[in-house]
This record gives sequence, C-alpha cells and structure tokens, in this order.
Amino acid sequence: MTMHRTTRIKITELNPHLMCVLCGGYFIDATTIIECLHSFCKMCIVRYLETSKYCPICDVQVHKTKPLLNIRSDKTLQDIVYKLVPGLFKNEMKRRRDFYAEHPSVDAANGSNEDRGEVADEDKRIITDDEIISLSIEFFDQRAQQQGCTDERQNEEVNNKRYLQCPAAMTVMHLRKFLRSKMDIPPTFQIEVMYEDEPLKDYYTLMDIAYIYTWRRNGPLPLKYRVRPSCKKMKITHPQDGVNSTNRSESDSASDKASSPAGVPSTSSPLPSPSTLVQPSQPHFSHVSNPINGTTMTSPNRQFSFGNKVRKTALNGSSTSSG
Repeated sequence: MTMHRTTRIKITELNPHLMCVLCGGYFIDATTIIECLHSFCKMCIVRYLETSKYCPICDVQVHKTKPLLNIRSDKTLQDIVYKLVPGLFKNEMKRRRDFYAEHPSVDAANGSNEDRGEVADEDKRIITDDEIISLSIEFFDQRAQQQGCTDERQNEEVNNKRYLQCPAAMTVMHLRKFLRSKMDIPPTFQIEVMYEDEPLKDYYTLMDIAYIYTWRRNGPLPLKYRVRPSCKKMKITHPQDGVNSTNRSESDSASDKASSPAGVPSTSSPLPSPSTLVQPSQPHFSHVSNPINGTTMTSPNRQFSFGNKVRKTALNGSSTSSG
C-alpha cells in the first residue's frame, strides 16, 4: 500500500494563473473574454479593447464592432486570488478608500461597497496567516450524537467546551500535540481533531478549515476531538528457522541411515509407514550410497559368483577377475 504525501504549493508556482499579462500584477476585478476564456484586470482589458478587437494572448477576435459586449466579470477567480495572495484584498480596499478621499468630486454612489473600498475582511471572509482565530474544542461523543440532544446534554457540552485563540496558520497537528500535552494522553492512544463528524488532515491550517467548511465568523470555529487506541500492525513471522532445523535433522538422519549396514534401504527409497507390515526379504546390495568426505559415491552393480565360476567385481571403473 503506497502512501501519498500531500505538499503545499508555493504561491509563486500559481502566479501564471493569477496574474494579468497586461499590467504584470495580480488580478483586480478579474474579467474574462467569453470567446477564449482568457482573464485580465477589468481596467486593463477595457483600455486594451479601445484600440484592438483581439485577445492579447491568443489573437482571437473578441467582437467585430463592440468587444466590450463579450467580456464578463469573474467573481470566482477574483475570490480565489484574494484568498491566495496575502494582504491583497486589504491593500486594494485601502487604495480605493484613499482614492475617493482624494477625489470627492468622483461620484461613487452607483458603485457597490466593494467598489468604494468599504468592505472589511470579515465581510468578505478573507483570512490572513497572521490573523487570530477564535475556536472552541470539545469531546466528540458519538453515542450522544445518535441519541439526540437534550437540555441537560447541551449544558454538559457547554461546560466541556474550551475556547482558544490561535493564529490562522496553525495546523491540526499542532492542535493535536497541544491536546496530548494538556490532557496527558499517553502515546498508545490516537487523537483525531474533527469538524462536526469529519476527521481533519494534519496539514490543514485553521485558515484551510475556515475556507473549506465556509466558516462565516458568526461564532468561534467549532472543532471536536476524540481519543482512540492506536492501531499497530502485527508482524507476521514465518518459522523458517524451525523448518530449516527440521530439514537439517531430516538430512542428518538420512545420512545416518545411508551409512548404516547394507540391509537398510537407501535414502532414495520411500520409507514404509508404521501401519505397513514389512516382510523380510533377502539382502539387496545394489544402490547402496556411502557418504565419503561429504560426497556420495554409488557403487555399480556387483556380480558375485560362487563355486568354480569366475567372479567379476567392478571397482572404481576397473574390473578384476579371480579364478
């Protein structure tokens, strides 16, 4: 089973998708051409289309006579840029407020609050890394969740809640370590931090949780935790040593049997089972193996003759005869 490690992407790697090619800065009021889906700052593309009717990137014709009809404001892309680039939204709102303060004659009554720079980070749900987030942490009781909440149970939950103020860049792993040290939880138990009933990844920051679960700042960020025994993998060991020792003992006994007198069968012959009756037979001297210095030498067939006939015996490939 392969584990996939999650890495955080640097903002510089995403810059080509977040920056306007006309001004070289991050998108402000991102606007997209509907013909080719290329995006630019609103002010940049409006000025460019005053003198050209083609896309600055791919040269596709935006419109024959009125190119401004084929551009659309891209709020989703702009929200992504504001959330990914630290401090961009706050700086842009300040620039707009300063502009209208220096030019009171400019009529901004028809514009929105965001156009006038009167939108705070809290209203736009823009969170920065150095921002302090209030959160509540309590024990996750699954049985209480299944049985339903009563007034007494709600009072117990309120009493068991703890409130913290943490930087938005703090990760779930840091929160788990804090809970372990604060509650003296032994390492044999595992701590899981949850949002409602869903476990959170260790690399999630509080800012990630707020964006993923659309926290609207109407109260502390509600988190829960539960403690479970750690699941350790059992190591399965194969008794290879026992098998090797058994094989070794069998080979030793086989060699002992091979070096026994000639009436004993060789190791290549199957041994009878205890329930099998073995009938006595005459000694058979062929195929007898004798181990000599770690090697096995098998003697060829020997022919013995009795009486006055010639007896031939083959020894080491040479034959001898006797009268």
